[in-house]
Amino acid sequence: MPIVLITGDAAAIYDADGNKIFKISEIGDTLKSAGDGDNDLKESVKNVLLPFLTKGLLGGNYDEYYAQLEKEIGELFEQVRLDNNGDPQYGTGILPEDVDARRIENMRDQKSADGTYGCYDYHFWYDWRLDPMQIADDLHEYILNVRKVTGAEKVGLISSCLGTNVCMAYIAKYNDAFPLEINGFGVNAALINGSEFIGEAISGKFHLDANGLNRLFIDTGEWGWLNVPEIVTATLDLAQKSGLLDGMSALLHKTLYDKLVEGVTSALALATFFTMPGYWACVSNEDYDEAIRYVFGPEGSEKRTQYAGLIAKLDNYHNTVSRHVPELMQSIHDNNVKLCIESKYGFQMVAVCESSEVIGDQFSSVTSSSFGATTAPSIYETLSDDYIAQRVAEGKGKYISPDKQIDASTCQFPDYTWFVKGATHSERTGFEDDILTAVVSADRQLTVDDIKYTQFMVYDKHANTMEPMTEENCHTELWTADYETDHPSNIIQRLRAFFASLKNWLKVVFEAIKVKIAEKQAEG
Repeated sequence: MPIVLITGDAAAIYDADGNKIFKISEIGDTLKSAGDGDNDLKESVKNVLLPFLTKGLLGGNYDEYYAQLEKEIGELFEQVRLDNNGDPQYGTGILPEDVDARRIENMRDQKSADGTYGCYDYHFWYDWRLDPMQIADDLHEYILNVRKVTGAEKVGLISSCLGTNVCMAYIAKYNDAFPLEINGFGVNAALINGSEFIGEAISGKFHLDANGLNRLFIDTGEWGWLNVPEIVTATLDLAQKSGLLDGMSALLHKTLYDKLVEGVTSALALATFFTMPGYWACVSNEDYDEAIRYVFGPEGSEKRTQYAGLIAKLDNYHNTVSRHVPELMQSIHDNNVKLCIESKYGFQMVAVCESSEVIGDQFSSVTSSSFGATTAPSIYETLSDDYIAQRVAEGKGKYISPDKQIDASTCQFPDYTWFVKGATHSERTGFEDDILTAVVSADRQLTVDDIKYTQFMVYDKHANTMEPMTEENCHTELWTADYETDHPSNIIQRLRAFFASLKNWLKVVFEAIKVKIAEKQAEG
């Protein structure tokens, strides 16, 4: 059976002449090239800082500061941002040949010699910035074309990240096509139920977690995404353990927080990624209304009028899709579409939101991506013995993960949901593809008891293996989450945490000095 794969924001964005202008995985390089030139950078800082100091701090009016911040940051993202209606500017988008590849005259049957298909044979490329409801029409046409060129009655549909939102829009718009077109639907690292990192950060639940940032730096360094110097992480830890960060945060809340956070949130959102309906689709039902207010202001505001076209698209997706995800999933299940849900964890959530300590895959919590699993309250904890005993007494003990952090029995589809610890949100492994492909291609609904991959699995990146989770192999985190150290509750614990952090900071500083001395000596 042919498989249609739709992933997240992996496709690069190009200008009308075919020059690459942006790729989400290369955002650091994009910003560096856009900000080249010391004079330009100094001018931008001056343009932002001057109204902050003169009109804001001195006069109490921050509106000009917000406007200048949005303007200066927006210029860095000018080409990739969408317009006030959520439509592309300057002819930007994915490559024309990727769009053409979706047309039947440019497609061919990818069936292998043994009569099978792989999950990358029909990779649906799309402009991930756009309204998922719009992309859903292109996906529907693509699926029809795949069926025509292969002669298949149905296809399997596999999605991940932002692609899960597009598929949910497709389900909402073409529900009557199920199960006529789709044999099975697989989701991996779903953002359908919201990404806490995205939704909370733009709805007033912004919270900087220094301990979480250091854990995040460890994760990203291990995976080769971002290598932060040890002196930075040691200094950040010392600032946290000394109470300096907490003191600064408390002062900020008492003085400037209310004036700055909301306006800065709006300015940064509209200057960067939140003219893009694709990212708004990742805002949960709980956060949506407040996020709209934070970014566009109250009803009747100037920004609401200015961005009316964009807001209409956002509201349409929210009211048609986001508010009805459980019913939409249940409807295709009732139509005999085979379901496969994969949720991942074992990594620090992006530490700028209130949910930074929940169990998740950096961008989304396990509860969200699994459609309802119950988890331990935080990365520091496990499910209580009483809770586990109650589940066992109810005959649901098999749904408790060996690390005692997850209860899968509360998922919408507990028997069709797999959990992988040690695999990140952004990188889908071949083992995960094996599960997805097997389920969406099957002639009956496969469960966690039907294939070699058990409900709870552990991925080892270095060995490139995935094994059933046990009590022995389940501790895959690259960091130690110790609640007393990170959240000391008394003076003894605070002093112990501070001196341990100071000792480590001094060690890192002395090592850095030794390296510098050695470099100087080597130079001559």
